[in-house]
Amino acid sequence: MSQEIAVIGSPEFTTGFRLAGVRKFEDVPEEEKAERLDDAVESTIADDDVGIVVMHDDDLDYLSRGTREDVETSVEPTFVTLGGGAGSGGLRDQIKRAIGIDLMDDED
Repeated sequence: MSQEIAVIGSPEFTTGFRLAGVRKFEDVPEEEKAERLDDAVESTIADDDVGIVVMHDDDLDYLSRGTREDVETSVEPTFVTLGGGAGSGGLRDQIKRAIGIDLMDDED
């Protein structure tokens, strides 16, 4: 069974992913993030068809403590955050945590 990618965030953030073919998304306007982002994340976690969830790194600050813990410890779906100052190191760590190996290991 193949799983889908979902995107959660502002309409400006999700639009590019939708244009690229991502069919599962939760648009949460900036002014509503404090009230609605937890629900959007929890409903996406509960969706068995979703394998990867993409969010903007800054949006993690809007999540309640419990929901943020769910995001940080979730294996399926795997959460990938973009933006922020982490750069590729943050993405590298997320991929390593999700699949258990470091795809970018420099050792031969």
